Amino acid sequence: MVEPSPPAPPREISAVPPQPGFDRRRAWLIAALIVTFMLVNYADKAVLGLAAVPIMDELGISNSTYGLISSSFALLFSLSGLIVGFVSAKVSSRVLLFAMAALWAVAQLPVLFAASVPALIAGRMLLGAAEGPAASMSMHALYKWFPEDRRGLPSALQISGAALGMLIAAPVLTWLITGFGWRSAFAALATASLAWSLAWWRTGHDGPYGQEHARGSHPPTGTTRGPSAGQRFPYRRLLLNGTVLGSIAGAFGASWAMALSHAWLPVYLRTQLDMTPGRAATLISVVSAFSFVLLLSVPPLLDLLHRRGLSRRWSSGAPQGIAVTVAGLAMAAFPFADGGTRLALLAVAFGGHAITFPLHYMTVSAVVPPLQRGAVFGIVAATGTLPGLIAPYLTGHLLDSAASQSAGYAQSFLLSAVVMATCGLVALVAIRPEHDARRPTPTAAADPRR
Repeated sequence: MVEPSPPAPPREISAVPPQPGFDRRRAWLIAALIVTFMLVNYADKAVLGLAAVPIMDELGISNSTYGLISSSFALLFSLSGLIVGFVSAKVSSRVLLFAMAALWAVAQLPVLFAASVPALIAGRMLLGAAEGPAASMSMHALYKWFPEDRRGLPSALQISGAALGMLIAAPVLTWLITGFGWRSAFAALATASLAWSLAWWRTGHDGPYGQEHARGSHPPTGTTRGPSAGQRFPYRRLLLNGTVLGSIAGAFGASWAMALSHAWLPVYLRTQLDMTPGRAATLISVVSAFSFVLLLSVPPLLDLLHRRGLSRRWSSGAPQGIAVTVAGLAMAAFPFADGGTRLALLAVAFGGHAITFPLHYMTVSAVVPPLQRGAVFGIVAATGTLPGLIAPYLTGHLLDSAASQSAGYAQSFLLSAVVMATCGLVALVAIRPEHDARRPTPTAAADPRR
């Protein structure tokens, strides 16, 4: 009698999810859309500053009132960035970015029907609420399409949308303002925002390097070299992490210069340097071009050095601290310089900090699990962009209270220099991604589904 063969052992089902390949073509299409998203985003921010002189003349408002209108943009900016950061764990990037861009279009409409201080404040508050999560959530969406060791150039391009926004928008919007009235610029931006939202709804989808791999034991190749994809740490520990705190400081210092640039640089060039609208727009474009060159050259080079063995601290942490510090020193010096030297220092003060933004996302990403990346990006953006609430109004107040406008601007720029240099030094000392990614956390081994 033939003995029956033993039953075959049950086939083991692997818990490891399939590792997605890098879809280069689709990833770069998403990157192009996100760069355009950021271009429109920063044009929206800049339009008030570019139209400031005709708006102030038409409505008869003071420097302090204009500063209040400009600062109103930031009233809900940080709060919305914080809330949407947590929402991003449950809502797709496709929906979030579509909703933001659609709201940008709506926010430009109040002044087209009733040009007044309340209408300007209402529009800027809604725009700020809709743009608060834009940089962090678009970077979060971008990272879902690029593995960790390929994010240097895409990150730089995403942030370069800011430089492009000023490089392209400054002359175009100035042409609209001088040729067709300042309301035409707001109408053009409403149309651009609506067109982008429709294009994104048709094309934008979440990529493979996101939260859908959180439950697997192995993340896709290249997604992270720090915390694994399935980990979830206490937010308190993440936010007290030196690298996260240093990244917040760097973003705060850079955002201070950016807030001044959007609100007061066009006014300063026209009222203190006696520039025509066209020449002021050209200089702003030159500053933006300088930022653009830095963004396209420095982060990709640092990413290459990191792949060749340079630590993340020195390839992305120290450079952002140095950039903000140097920009702060230039901010302190340019009001007292003359001629070409003043213009060169002005470009460094308002453009040299640009590399901080892609680099601070990269350092935070190195110590935060992918599951919590969107939320922490939102928190970092919310705290790092608070200068938008403070700097414009404070500058307007200094202008109205100083003995002269030139003295008020000098005080504002010196104060800005102190803030930026302090933030840069904190970032330089505190950002240590390799060290902080290895720090033990009580819930590191906990069930990732909690």
